[in-house]
Amino acid sequence: MNRIKEVLDEKGIKQTWLAEQLGKSYNMVNAYVQNRQQPRIEVLYDIAKILGVNVKDLLTDNDIKRRSNE
Repeated sequence: MNRIKEVLDEKGIKQTWLAEQLGKSYNMVNAYVQNRQQPRIEVLYDIAKILGVNVKDLLTDNDIKRRSNE
């Protein structure tokens, strides 16, 4: 799971803009944002650089998420 959607929302950035910056289709970026598909690690680093965040900010810790739902 990734947090791309949350980071885009926090920064007020549209998926179409991110798609243009990455050189990817809107559909591909939307699949990343909706967690239907996970980006390759290289793409994840590109996204982090474009958004000006640490790559760790784009990742979720499933253990933390699981614990908070208990």
